[in-house]
Amino acid sequence: MSRLILLGPAHEAAGIRRDDVDGSSVSEVLANARTRYGPNFAAVLAVSTVWLNGDTATLTQPVGPSDEIAVVPPVSGG
Repeated sequence: MSRLILLGPAHEAAGIRRDDVDGSSVSEVLANARTRYGPNFAAVLAVSTVWLNGDTATLTQPVGPSDEIAVVPPVSGG
């Protein structure tokens, strides 16, 4: 399981800030998170940046139990 960190609107949509989610790649973890948290979370995820251990992630990157995947929604304001 990888640690999933949800920021801002992603946190609000999922109702949780951190969670452990199964998956062997970034894509699998995010697919399991979509199933777990539902359509509001999926909508936020669709416009968010995803980081793996502090760097921009690709969906095919493998993940393990010590990895952190962060969902970073766009920031608005001035």
